[in-house]
Amino acid sequence: MEKFLQNISSKFENDRYAKLSGISLTEASPGYARAIMVIEEKHLNAADVVQGGAIFTLADFAFAVASNSHGRLSLAIDAEISFFRSVSAGTLTATAREISLHNKLGTYLIDIKNEQDELIAHFKGTVYRKNIDFGIDE
Repeated sequence: MEKFLQNISSKFENDRYAKLSGISLTEASPGYARAIMVIEEKHLNAADVVQGGAIFTLADFAFAVASNSHGRLSLAIDAEISFFRSVSAGTLTATAREISLHNKLGTYLIDIKNEQDELIAHFKGTVYRKNIDFGIDE
């Protein structure tokens, strides 16, 4: 799996927005991904908690990696997020897992947790799987 992680990491290092947001991929396998974001001043909103868009971006990145991990270009057609707890410091981890995969559609659940393993948010997304090779070998 180490070679798989290197392969998919090199593909997603071109995700400029994730890079700008300080997001790093830590684990990946077919239908699965884990990414982290160390909370910085730039992630905080006017209430001094992590902006919802930053949490969504972290979840969306893990979603993108997991859904494209089968080597077919997969693009989001639906995404929703629920926020449960605010956070102002530390590290957030998004863990994406595939719950359904068919020829044209895939659905993923992503949990975003803090360092105390508390659930911060929950994201669900569905992708449309195009017949285009994304250049990732399983």
